[in-house]
Amino acid sequence: MTHRTETRKAARDTTDPALLRHDRFGTLPERTRPEDMVETRPATLPDPARDTYNPDEWLIRYCG
Repeated sequence: MTHRTETRKAARDTTDPALLRHDRFGTLPERTRPEDMVETRPATLPDPARDTYNPDEWLIRYCG
């Protein structure tokens, strides 16, 4: 690892475009996990007044 550190210092000291480019873009960024790229949350907040309606209530009233 010491050798690589010395190479990086030398790349900063020189004006060679290839060495500067390698110093900047020579390594890939850290991997982002798929779990970190997705956010899940409800589209709307639950409404207790709205959820009291029973869609099958008419079956009990009119067919029973």
